[in-house]
Amino acid sequence: MKTLTRRTVAVVTATFAVAALAACSSSSSSLGSIATSNPSTSSPGTATTSATASPTTSTGADFPVTLSSSNGKVTIASKPTRIVSLSPTSTEDLYAVGAGSQVVAVDSDSNYPKGAPVTGLSGLTPNIEAIARYNPSLVVAYQNVGGLVSGMTKLGIPVLIEPAVSTLNGVYAQIEQIGEATGHAAQAVGVVASMKQQIAATVSKAGSSHRGDTYYWELSANPYYSVTSATFIGQIVGLFGLKNVADPASKPADGGYPELSEEYIVTAKPQIIFLADNEPADGGQTVAIVDKRPGWSGIPAVKAGEVIALNDDIASRWGPRLPQLVAEIAAAVERAPQG
Repeated sequence: MKTLTRRTVAVVTATFAVAALAACSSSSSSLGSIATSNPSTSSPGTATTSATASPTTSTGADFPVTLSSSNGKVTIASKPTRIVSLSPTSTEDLYAVGAGSQVVAVDSDSNYPKGAPVTGLSGLTPNIEAIARYNPSLVVAYQNVGGLVSGMTKLGIPVLIEPAVSTLNGVYAQIEQIGEATGHAAQAVGVVASMKQQIAATVSKAGSSHRGDTYYWELSANPYYSVTSATFIGQIVGLFGLKNVADPASKPADGGYPELSEEYIVTAKPQIIFLADNEPADGGQTVAIVDKRPGWSGIPAVKAGEVIALNDDIASRWGPRLPQLVAEIAAAVERAPQG
């Protein structure tokens, strides 16, 4: 998936949440596992949540269940056995809560976990007819475009829209809602509890000695787009008390995703640089490339070797692998020289 292009265009057109935390993958185009030969065959394998059923079991007795999604109240009559996911984050959520065996198709950007039944379906440009061929009992997506909800509703198929979140609590609520929607409420609660524990332990271990250190988060280069403290990513990095160099450059119109000049970044002298655009599909901005950018050799992060190439997929999603992103940030913080 060419997330660099989409992020840049989306920022310019003010679709900020989808752009920075795109429900896309940075390298899914290399999978080549398009499962279209027999779409009717099953493959093994934030919204506020409210439900009419008990969240403590995963039996069919939990249904029907009614959930509050971003597309309104959604009622799921029975435990869905044929789920189509049009969002890489939701795909990860589904497998994390134990609903993987119920998933029959995922979009072309869902490259994790490896066993997911990747197809040519798209969450950006959903094809109602193509989705319907999988005979789904539930469709999960991150945005309602192309008449997705209305088209599926006409076919009697419930759709959950699980958009990009802006807070950690939004992440947890979305995972728990996926659990309730699929008959795995208890498992989802366990996933959330584990995530909270891991994140808290990682932040605690990193300590507070680097609070106030500055950082630059790179979404794309040429032009240089970043995130501010007001974004979801900014909140995550903020757990460590770091100061975002992009904050002073942000304007209301950019929604927390400002375009920065190269001169601005060099002058800001960030102590840590995080690259969320290092995969080839995202621009291929490696540590070596950053080291050779004109004028960047004097930036403290470059001099100290604190240019961190993140896992682009994890850095662009808000699902169960979030503790891994927090761990990557923590490792950079712990290595950063003081002062």
